Amino acid sequence: MSFSLVGLLNFASPKDRRSWRLASGVSYGRWPKQKLDIYGPRAAGGPVPVVIYLYGGAWNEGDRRDFAFVARWLAGLGTMVVVPDYRVLPEVEYPVFLEDCADAVRWTLQHAAEFGGDATRLALAGHSAGAYNAVMLALEPAYGVSAAVDAVVGLSGPYNFYPFDVPISIRTFSGAPDPLATQPVNLVSAAAPPMFLASADDDTVVGPQNTVALAKRLREVGAEVVERHFPRFTHPSTLLELGSLLTRRSSLAGDVAGFLARTLQLAPSDDDAMIGHGQEGAGR
Repeated sequence: MSFSLVGLLNFASPKDRRSWRLASGVSYGRWPKQKLDIYGPRAAGGPVPVVIYLYGGAWNEGDRRDFAFVARWLAGLGTMVVVPDYRVLPEVEYPVFLEDCADAVRWTLQHAAEFGGDATRLALAGHSAGAYNAVMLALEPAYGVSAAVDAVVGLSGPYNFYPFDVPISIRTFSGAPDPLATQPVNLVSAAAPPMFLASADDDTVVGPQNTVALAKRLREVGAEVVERHFPRFTHPSTLLELGSLLTRRSSLAGDVAGFLARTLQLAPSDDDAMIGHGQEGAGR
């Protein structure tokens, strides 16, 4: 799915009325691309947990403003949501886009309280390349933010794709000094935070085996993982379930809401509980 189409879909999608945008275009670094938007619930009885949403785009495109629909949905659950832009190819090479995402996390840890957020309850979420970014930050201590991450939501992410054999991965990772260290599945330890991993059975962009492999490795070290696979879903489907005009009302939204409610100590709303009773999703 091209990201111009995502922008059109975002424009057309009704935004969650339980939430609103708190700030836009806030700089978290000195580069023009290092800006973020912030969303929150309209009604909050005190500091709320924080979710940082990292969008995908094959590490070479994306615009934070196109993902307001998912940010508003997450904020409607009762969280403060941060959506950062980050530099991508060809402006930068691996691992600079990960370093930008880590800088956005650090900014959030320092400033969340100013917007009603409680950064001691922090989740990372992402779709596709954004799911890769989120999982890498949670598993690799070298980026300096893993200790602050309490939970991860990864949707249709690539976690186990070495050797690099498609143009996207060759272009993005072939210059890495240690190719094996670019693979989240190789970085798993017992210190990994709880993860919710979902994939689409009909995904021809990022195969479900990526989720299977990462979930298996997490279970092997005793880390908490929720693994979900959705029949008849394609690559964009796992994202579009969350607050977009094209949602099928499968179990995925309710599954994500329940996972965040538990790991971030957030009570889910009645609407989210109802969404969780859909029939499209099947867990393995």
